[in-house]
Amino acid sequence: MSELVPGGNLPLPGGALTVRVPGPFDVSALITDDDGKVRGDGDFVFYNQPSVPGAVLRGDTLTVDPGRLRAGATRVTVVVSPADPGTPLGGLPVPTLLVTDPGGRHLARFTPPRPGQETVLLLAELYRRGAGWKVRALGQGYADGLAGLARDFGVDVLDDDTPSAFSAGTPTTTGPVNATRLTATPHPPSAPDPHGYLPLINSARAQAGSPPVSLDARLTTAAQQHASAMAAAGRLGVESRDGVAVYQRVTAAGYPYITIGEHLVSGPRTPTEFMDYCLRTDGPRRTLHDPTFTHAGLAQANGGRSGTTYWTALWAKPLTPADLTRTAADVIDLTNHERARAGLPPLAPDPVLTRAAQAHSADMVARDFYSHTAPDGSQPWDRAAAAGSTRRSIGENIACGQRSPTEVVTGWMNSPGHRANILKPGFTHIGIGFVGGGRAGTYWTQLFGGG
Repeated sequence: MSELVPGGNLPLPGGALTVRVPGPFDVSALITDDDGKVRGDGDFVFYNQPSVPGAVLRGDTLTVDPGRLRAGATRVTVVVSPADPGTPLGGLPVPTLLVTDPGGRHLARFTPPRPGQETVLLLAELYRRGAGWKVRALGQGYADGLAGLARDFGVDVLDDDTPSAFSAGTPTTTGPVNATRLTATPHPPSAPDPHGYLPLINSARAQAGSPPVSLDARLTTAAQQHASAMAAAGRLGVESRDGVAVYQRVTAAGYPYITIGEHLVSGPRTPTEFMDYCLRTDGPRRTLHDPTFTHAGLAQANGGRSGTTYWTALWAKPLTPADLTRTAADVIDLTNHERARAGLPPLAPDPVLTRAAQAHSADMVARDFYSHTAPDGSQPWDRAAAAGSTRRSIGENIACGQRSPTEVVTGWMNSPGHRANILKPGFTHIGIGFVGGGRAGTYWTQLFGGG
């Protein structure tokens, strides 16, 4: 049986699997697509709704048959909360998750770090990878309880007089209770659309088989600022004349993202002409059709005496803690795949190295630099030690601008120095950092440790 650590994963055999979390906990599950959002009440499995296609809950045991999940489902996130809703998880035994194969053989066990004041914990997820499925340990807690869960998985939290979908609290069979109900909200409220952008966008996405996006006021604000700056300068550019990058405008507007795309265009005079341009060229068309994006912001500005119209279109998916955990785990998966091809053992996720790597990515964005040496002179080994690492050898890869785990690992493998770190036999552990923003849009850190 494999002992998992946060971020660790394990391939799963085919057929129905059981996931058990014994103890004074309520076990539940959220079924999502790749976007991490539920579609409706049928995507919740809990004691008041213990059975949906492909997943059945009996007491502390969840049985999942991936082949029988609803169409499009790619992830099942296992959630635990105290059976007594007034008790924080830190006051209970640490929950332990056990995964068993169809024949009853124990496959994996995961015990997260002890929670504190959290009242809801994402313990693990079963997720599709290619033609198969894997289990990944998470251990992500929410001190704000169901509100945090709702924020990340696209649901509304409503007070109700009767138990309903995803009720928080203990089950009852006598009379009504004051419960919390979570219901799906497929798309957040849209920003105003006075120019009629959204029907054009979503029509084009629908023809490509991509889900619709909603206009986000923060992205629209950043797009308007950047379109106006380009019009004032009379030129296109990711950075405007004042040195501010469009990505910096997005984060300054309050939209943290896990992935982002942009169109910076001059010439089209109407929204229809702008969309025609996006569909006419391969690169812009791929961005417009990208199914990953959930939000958009579009704006236009006229370029003074020239009369040229400058356009900024922003496409993004918001950052959630679950996305960050998943992105880091995907980088580790891809890194270990490269090591396996070279006959090397896998690197184990290290939470201390992860903290140091995440802090360095955030620092590069916050202090607007890109280097292994921080403005205060600190080096990778200094940052690892400051985070609490006692590993004797430390290595670091950094990158900026890449839009996905695949892109960043491919880039590192194509660089001799970065490749040498990934394939160094003496390294045994790894931490990943990712932050969106800054001049380059994305900043990645890969911190290795050994000894």
